[in-house]
Amino acid sequence: MANLPIVQFEEKIIETVNQNPVVVIIGETGSGKSTQLSQMLYRRGYTKSGNIGVTQPRRVAAVSVARRVAQELDVRLGEEVGYAIRFEDRTSERTRIKYLTDGVLLRESLSNPELSEYSVIILDEAHERSLNTDILLGLMRRLVKLRASNLKILITSATLDGEKVSEFFSGCPILNVPGKLYPVEILYSKEPHKCYIESSLKAALDIHIHQPEGDVLIFMTGQDDIEKLVSKLEDRVQNLEEGSCLDAIILPLHGSLPPEMQVRVFTPPPPNCRRFIVATNIAETSLTVDGVVYVIDSGYVKQRQYNPVTGLYSLDVVQISKVQAKQRAGRAGRTRPGKCYRLYPSMIYEDDFLDVTVPEIQRSSLAGTVLYLKSLDLPDIDILKFNFLDPPSYESLEDALKQLYLIDAIDENGSVTSVGRTMAELPLEPSLSRTLMEANENGSLSKALTVAAMLSAETTLLPGRSRSTDKKRKHASLELDLPDGSGLGDHIQLLQIYELWDQNDYNIEWCKDYGLQIRGMKFVKDVRKQLCQIMQKVAKGSLDVQAGGRSRGGEYNYRNLRKALCAGYANKLAEKMVHHNGYRIIGFKDQVVKVHPSSALKSDDDGMFPNFVVYHELIATSRPFMCNVCAVESSWVAPVLDKLKKLDINKLSGGLRQNAGDGTDGKVPDLQQKDNVASTGVPDDRESRIQAARERFLARKGNK
Repeated sequence: MANLPIVQFEEKIIETVNQNPVVVIIGETGSGKSTQLSQMLYRRGYTKSGNIGVTQPRRVAAVSVARRVAQELDVRLGEEVGYAIRFEDRTSERTRIKYLTDGVLLRESLSNPELSEYSVIILDEAHERSLNTDILLGLMRRLVKLRASNLKILITSATLDGEKVSEFFSGCPILNVPGKLYPVEILYSKEPHKCYIESSLKAALDIHIHQPEGDVLIFMTGQDDIEKLVSKLEDRVQNLEEGSCLDAIILPLHGSLPPEMQVRVFTPPPPNCRRFIVATNIAETSLTVDGVVYVIDSGYVKQRQYNPVTGLYSLDVVQISKVQAKQRAGRAGRTRPGKCYRLYPSMIYEDDFLDVTVPEIQRSSLAGTVLYLKSLDLPDIDILKFNFLDPPSYESLEDALKQLYLIDAIDENGSVTSVGRTMAELPLEPSLSRTLMEANENGSLSKALTVAAMLSAETTLLPGRSRSTDKKRKHASLELDLPDGSGLGDHIQLLQIYELWDQNDYNIEWCKDYGLQIRGMKFVKDVRKQLCQIMQKVAKGSLDVQAGGRSRGGEYNYRNLRKALCAGYANKLAEKMVHHNGYRIIGFKDQVVKVHPSSALKSDDDGMFPNFVVYHELIATSRPFMCNVCAVESSWVAPVLDKLKKLDINKLSGGLRQNAGDGTDGKVPDLQQKDNVASTGVPDDRESRIQAARERFLARKGNK
């Protein structure tokens, strides 16, 4: 049994769980809650009447924690202990402890709303407030009433507001378990840094040269920053005088790494060697790396945010919250007293950092969420009255209803359609799910499956699509030119690339010749196969799917595929502006954007773009851009424009607009009032704090 703090509280935990259907466990960093709770319940016989399901917000955590528990129980992974993540299921009939992402559990509930397979459901890392976890919290509140006699629910976290969750579950008990084994000294910088990568590099070298042995965990914002810092750190460490300090191993850690590279961070270093682990916020809570003594906290995180008023996504580097800062510091001190180097002054921490992270449900598109909840088809669930721990904004729900109506997932009365119900069973965003359904009807499913798989890749596949790969491409003159999408756009280009790879028997050297991301392409191949299998189960009628995905007769006929894309992306449609160098986004208050410069969409001989295009995503960088764009025909667009004319958000929502601000209990008693909520769903006082912090940050930046 692992020597972790939570083990000392086993009797108290089991006693509390025996007596209560819901228990909140606040386990500090390093307490062992993720690996030990399931084993405690397993030993006490809770798997005799069902399985123990443990949710994780991240795929990497679900896999790594399941692997760890299997090792501790000395069983083969996939037998008594297994995991299920998107596109991968390593469980069997023997599985009793099942780690799974929160999204997978949501999809399981579509076919089994009472989740009768489970005797215990543990929602782990709930403080991350992922969109799926928040939905699960609402579902568990309902489920515990239906299965009070044979279901136990544990909500675990390191820094969650336990009182708030306890109140949400009718005053359920809260258990606090200590975590850190050793104290951690917090060291702030005297001045704000000009570049967190350079500041992290300097701090890492100072630790390596002057501090005793112990691994260093460095928090960066994303894969690009990690790769830059790893490269710089490797160069600088190699240039240090031999014998002047410990040897060093430098390891990246982010969600796009293949499993075999992720596992390396759990392998202890050789004697007289220090590890530098450069990670995203995946290492804040989801993964615990033993041996870390020093933490370098840049103070930033890359956060995806959606504006329902404009339909724009942005991927912003923002300041972390105080909760996140505490989590990062808690990664040190597992094996002996540790140190956390915060690369920001204490004044900025106190004045500028939000107390808690804004929940994902208040900064995400809710189209998939609303479709899922409607597809449950439960008589006692009303989407507009659904109990969220923190409700989304009015604008977000309105936006979701409008999107779903345009792609035929709900009808004009807001009821889920048969098409929408099938869409909900696919592990894809609604636009891609709808595309597959339409492609199945018009004979282009084989191609659509390929496009959906390519767009589901977890990393950048193509060269030149990011700054880091763009620089590499300048030095890769041997790379061959990729297919150009026949001028029709990015979806067609992605299809052509995959089919060409297929025709070359999925040769890895071919990927290298074209500068493609090898692991990403392998992932796409697996995803396409699994999507094909899922479609075979959920779609009605015969499927036009070939095993390899090659085009019949060797001819490229993309018209039906583009028609399917138009149906799938009817909520992401743009019309060319005659007097502007751009497109008007239909349905988003005349938002004008441009096609992203990296797009394969080509203008004609007169320099004119197509009259109508669909896009996969709107992003805000230096200005708004459409990404992954495809040309569609005007005749396909006409029905969408007719639907927009008839669109009645009041009918779709069942009276949402009418009751949104009248102060009555009406249809939406749990929604925040529209006049008092920003478009991101953040209450005014929090929004004002965010704005004030942003202004102070920009002022400091301007004075440098």
